Amino acid sequence: MTSVILESVLTCPRCGFAREETMPTDACQFFYECTNCKTLLRPEPGDCCVFCSFGSVKCPSVQQQLGCCR
Repeated sequence: MTSVILESVLTCPRCGFAREETMPTDACQFFYECTNCKTLLRPEPGDCCVFCSFGSVKCPSVQQQLGCCR
């Protein structure tokens, strides 16, 4: 079994700023404010969280093939 990756680099689609963040394991993260331009990121349609939309690694639930965050 593959281990779950908890670190993901979120990249702001507005300004391109990227920052490594630790993903929560017990809930979805629906909002994230870019620390550079202050844009409030929300998941894109069909994605369960900001990590699935803008992260370098999908959220832990998706990695474990459990579907959207639980």
